[in-house]
Amino acid sequence: MPKEVLYRGYTYEQLKEMPLEEFINLLNARQRRSILRGFTEEQKKLLRKIRQAKKKMEEGKKVKIRTHVRDMIILPEMVGLTIEVYDGKTFKPVKIDVYHIGHYLGEFAITNKRVVHGSPGVGATKSSQFVPLK
Repeated sequence: MPKEVLYRGYTYEQLKEMPLEEFINLLNARQRRSILRGFTEEQKKLLRKIRQAKKKMEEGKKVKIRTHVRDMIILPEMVGLTIEVYDGKTFKPVKIDVYHIGHYLGEFAITNKRVVHGSPGVGATKSSQFVPLK
């Protein structure tokens, strides 16, 4: 049986029941300051979508949430949802888990890819056309 997951000494069930004002005190300074300044209109819209999606999931329906709001802090009420976060080109599905609480959505949809250099092209110089044999 897996070990009970704790966030700052609280179980997930305790976090779900906790009011937002009390949960804010458990966050790091940057996240706490961000929430205390108030949610932006985009973040409020995303929260409404999340709450609607939770209700639909209880009825047994499949829900797809897409968002550009990468600066939204993951709250306990988001756990269990899959939110598609825009990375600048595509929407990356992010399955929200208990371990994600307190992080930003954008942390789980990386915006850059690893650079893979190919072989030299037509206009390459003689020195750069050398490709070592393997």
